[in-house]
Amino acid sequence: MKASGKYLFYSFILLITGFFLSFSYQLAKTEKTSNRISEEWKKEDSLRSQILDVQKTNKQLSNELKVIQQKVQDKEENVANEEKNSAGLVKELKQLRMIVGEVKVKGEGIEVTLSDSSYIPDGENPNNYIVHEEHIREVINELLVSGAEAVAVNGQRINHNSYISCIGPVVSVDGNQYPAPFVISAIGNKDTLEKSLNLYIANVLASEGIDVSISKKDEIRMEPLLAEKENEIEG
Repeated sequence: MKASGKYLFYSFILLITGFFLSFSYQLAKTEKTSNRISEEWKKEDSLRSQILDVQKTNKQLSNELKVIQQKVQDKEENVANEEKNSAGLVKELKQLRMIVGEVKVKGEGIEVTLSDSSYIPDGENPNNYIVHEEHIREVINELLVSGAEAVAVNGQRINHNSYISCIGPVVSVDGNQYPAPFVISAIGNKDTLEKSLNLYIANVLASEGIDVSISKKDEIRMEPLLAEKENEIEG
């Protein structure tokens, strides 16, 4: 009986020892797992914080990029507007130089020939059937209003200071005298110029006994008012 009690006691001690060993192992395992989870959580939290920081930086850089792009776009628009304005000024200067007759010019256009009436009724005043300065001025004004870029009378360029007057049977253009017929040349859109004259002026002149002939030309050349001007502009 004593031996059995002794074995029972040892068995109990071993059982308790095994329990504690098992408990310690489980506790250590749990602590290790908990520590691993904690480390992973800390690592994930750190990565999450880094991602948030990167996203914040990206957003800031994106905003800065938009500002820079807007500045670049504004500068490009300003440069484009300046170039457009410069091109417009050059074109306007070119047209003005053509109109005032500073340069040689060539281009399509029309020629309007005004001739004294070939028929004068008996008893009528012949002076009423010849070309006068006002007839020439009416044609020139209509051509300029219709977009003519350069105008000449019998080959002589006309500008804003030109003076046209009648001197007996001839017409004086800036001091140079020309007899009829008078050929008024104009450089510009030939179709537009022709339609404009036929719309009104040609009929008025015909009703006043003036013979009017209009012909479209693919190319007309005009010399400048001053002989020393050698540049040539295409209309």
